[in-house]
Amino acid sequence: MWDPQQYLTFGDHRSRPFFDLLARIGATEPRSVVDLGCGPGHLTSALAQRWPGARVQALDSSPDMVAAARERGVEASLGAVQDWEPGGDTDVVVCNAVLHWVPEHPALLRQWMRQLPTGAWLAIQVPANFDAPSHRAIHQVAARGEWLDRLGQAGILEPQAVLDPAGYADVLAASGGAVDAWETTYLQRLSGDNPVLGWVAGTALRPVRDVLDDAEWREFTAQLAPLLRTAYPRRADGTTWLPFRRVFAVAQKQ
Repeated sequence: MWDPQQYLTFGDHRSRPFFDLLARIGATEPRSVVDLGCGPGHLTSALAQRWPGARVQALDSSPDMVAAARERGVEASLGAVQDWEPGGDTDVVVCNAVLHWVPEHPALLRQWMRQLPTGAWLAIQVPANFDAPSHRAIHQVAARGEWLDRLGQAGILEPQAVLDPAGYADVLAASGGAVDAWETTYLQRLSGDNPVLGWVAGTALRPVRDVLDDAEWREFTAQLAPLLRTAYPRRADGTTWLPFRRVFAVAQKQ
């Protein structure tokens, strides 16, 4: 279950890739703009500000996130990105930090590019840090005897595959798009006691939280916490550096 408040704990840090992605979309007067995987809707309003004449719609698979987005006045619907299809007037699609949860997403990108009208823009961003110390630590704990059966059956230990920039460029160009693809590693400066644990609690640990009850969750995070402290040591000024790699692709249908 997604927790909007936990996700927004690092809202400023998580927002930067969205705006870097948005800056590369060249649409001027789109008719309809769609935010796929809108989360709590705190960034969707930026789309309405960028294109005030467009109808801005949003979609998320979490009822809690949809409710939070609607409280912000966002026209949000409940649904899975796998089931979404663009309308004839969909001129901009933004899918920010969502598709890594969807193993078949390269096929989805091809489908969307075929269905979008000529001139439409499709912009995606995915995290690409699945071999980072944070994720290795999560897998190390999840593979322990007391967790292995349940978390393994839930797919926690399965790799999350994302492509590199060239991979997304190939997919989108072959589907009729003029593509701009790149990657960025952000060095996030976090504060607090073991802030990387708080960071992953809002994202990478979400599937673990879905499986475990409250007592089990406390035990799992207690086992994980020292591994993250070692991997991401606290600096003398009390802050912690978290490198975070992201992959971006923006395509305009030709």
